[in-house]
Amino acid sequence: MTIKLQIYKCSVCGNIVQVLQSGDGNLVCCGQEMEHLPIQYDTNELGEKHTPKMEIQDGKKYVNVIGHPMTKEHFIQFIETISNNNNELHLKFFKPDEIPEMETKIDDKDGFYSIEYCNIHNLWGDNVMLENENGNYSI
Repeated sequence: MTIKLQIYKCSVCGNIVQVLQSGDGNLVCCGQEMEHLPIQYDTNELGEKHTPKMEIQDGKKYVNVIGHPMTKEHFIQFIETISNNNNELHLKFFKPDEIPEMETKIDDKDGFYSIEYCNIHNLWGDNVMLENENGNYSI
């Protein structure tokens, strides 16, 4: 069973997919089930370099991952912000040598959270977010 907004990766070809609508089936790629990527929330040194940080500058909301390498071999591939009600998301992809930062325009009256994907260390979220029993995330 898949849950809305979960992220999966194929261990053979590296395809990454995000579920847009929950369903009873399993995601399959290259002849095998895709791996669900849990969001990591570690506060150790590795977590510090991967945790998306939210800032407000001049009334605008930014999310960044400062201090992470952005080389061809090791970089942040995307940052995503998602409303707490899971009805809106903003996604930005990055290339090596780019600064992993994005502005989000999500109306935060209900709040929002952010995640990022590192090509080596997988999926990371803000340390204050917790996954509930339905696979959703909240602050």
